[in-house]
Order: sequence, then structure tokens, then C-alpha cells
Amino acid sequence: MIATFDRSGIAFQYPSNWMLDVQEDDDGWTVTVESADTAFVIVGLRPGAESPAAVVEEVLAALREEYKEIDVVDAIESLAGEPALGHDIDFLTLDTTVHCQTRCILAPAGPVLVMYQVSEYDRERNEDVMRAILGSLVIDDE
Repeated sequence: MIATFDRSGIAFQYPSNWMLDVQEDDDGWTVTVESADTAFVIVGLRPGAESPAAVVEEVLAALREEYKEIDVVDAIESLAGEPALGHDIDFLTLDTTVHCQTRCILAPAGPVLVMYQVSEYDRERNEDVMRAILGSLVIDDE
């Protein structure tokens, strides 16, 4: 079964057997959709952020602080029909390689961060699902 998240003109579909959690803060909201494995997708609205580039650089800085060995490739692609800036990132945890992608687009409500992360243990099983979640992202232009 497929579930839908829809808020602030931002919508996406996700498997209903993945857990959804919404967090509010002073500068927007963040929704996390987690598999039963290590895979997760984060979508966050940051209306107070300076720009999409500033959002992805902030996320990258936090990852660099947390993980000492990190490989980063700049990325630009289309997401929800909009240009998306971000990074393809690989880093090591104690026992496995983790793959992460960050992208940020500018929506009418403000910058929208989209991030997914998965370990090598379940990447083959979950990466296509995470890509489908991102592929279902829709931004309402109003």
C-alpha cells in the first residue's frame, strides 16, 4: 500500500509499511520516513534559510563533523520539476559504508531539503524505493 504526505504545498508518496515522523521547529518542519532496515528519507521545509545552497552546505558540514572519512561529489539534478543542488556522499561507520544524497530546491514556501541515506547492507533492497519516494515529490506552485 502507498501512503501520501502532503503539507505546505509539498507532497510525496511512500510505502505505508515505512514509519513516518514529523518534527516541528522554529524554522519549519522535517518529516522522516524510515524503512524497517537502515534506509530513511528526510524532507524538510526551511522557510528561513538563505538559499538551497546554504541548506545543503549546512547538512554537509554536519556530516563532516560527525564522520571523519567522507567522500563528497557535488550534484545538480531536477527534483519535482525544479533544479536541485546537493551532494552524493559516502562515509564509513564502524561496520559498513553508508550512502547519502542531499538535494535542495526552492519552493514557494521556502527551501525544501530532501535527503536519503542507506547502508550497504540494505542498499540493494531499499535504494529504488527511496528514489521512487523522491520521484513522487510534488511542489504546489501556489
